[in-house]
Amino acid sequence: MSAAPITPQERAPIAVFLSGSGRTLVNLADRIAAGELPARIVLAVASRECLGAQRARERDIPTRVVEGDLAPGELSRLLEEAGAQWVVLAGYTRLLPIPPGFEGRVVNIHPALLPKFGGPGMFGPRVHQAVIDAGETESGCTVHLCDDRYDAGPIVLQKRCPVLPNDTPEELAARVFELEREAYPEALRGLIAGSLKPTAP
Repeated sequence: MSAAPITPQERAPIAVFLSGSGRTLVNLADRIAAGELPARIVLAVASRECLGAQRARERDIPTRVVEGDLAPGELSRLLEEAGAQWVVLAGYTRLLPIPPGFEGRVVNIHPALLPKFGGPGMFGPRVHQAVIDAGETESGCTVHLCDDRYDAGPIVLQKRCPVLPNDTPEELAARVFELEREAYPEALRGLIAGSLKPTAP
């Protein structure tokens, strides 16, 4: 027997923050449309004009482009006006201040197994290059709650994959992103339902 469909009233309103292609936003939007994620995207915020902002507009998601760092007051106003209850970082490369009332409700996904290979500047291909250069035999992705530091905060969920001999950063990135496509919706479902308990990084 299939599960009862999720009604709009039961869907958690989320704001998605991005800086690049928007493929994580697209994945989340597709999972929502398929009834696999009890959420609705009420706002997309891009740190610059990018493909991700275009893709959000194509899906009729209210979209704002705010270049540079967001001031705490402006961030709180954007979230309040949109009615967001969760902040979901989807390739957002700026350090986001946690607004009052959103402690434990700002979520990020990182393309490595934290606490390794995180921190300022660790995004995109340089993460995967660092993993390869370190001689790691395993990589993956980490969903975590955010605090006032890059890639710190309690870990919600990790998924793992092998680092293969002679991997390029692009090949490893593609393998890790396939994990991200499953990990982020799974983690968000658990957080929204209150069934996933984060652990120390």
